[in-house]
Amino acid sequence: MKLTEHFTLEELTASETAERNGWDNTPNEQELANLVRLAEFLEQVKEVLAGKPIMISSGLRTKKVNDAVGSKDTSQHRIGCAADFKVPGMTPDEVVKAIVASGIGYDQVIREFDRWTHISIPNSINFSPRAQALIIDKAGTRPYA
Repeated sequence: MKLTEHFTLEELTASETAERNGWDNTPNEQELANLVRLAEFLEQVKEVLAGKPIMISSGLRTKKVNDAVGSKDTSQHRIGCAADFKVPGMTPDEVVKAIVASGIGYDQVIREFDRWTHISIPNSINFSPRAQALIIDKAGTRPYA
């Protein structure tokens, strides 16, 4: 199901962990609404990145899936407000720099282990984006500099 021009429900709910274990990763009504907002935001990210492909590796994670990958219950993936992705031809550092410089309303953008980028939107339409830019790697979590 197409959520926006370039993003589908299937790619924002796909999970190798869920598939491998036969688990359901279907969003509820609120999670689906969040995924639509996330897809709309990802269209803005795509514009910032000059139309380059955004390859989603993780979007929504049900509790069972989230627990299995070792993430916290507070992860924005749990409610459909976050996606991890790669952009062919760009490093995660280049992606983060472009997003931060663009001024678009991200909640968090994280360079994770220098292998992928995490992006999120506020958990509710009533919240303002925090514009947190971070790095997560073996050394821990710290502000993006």
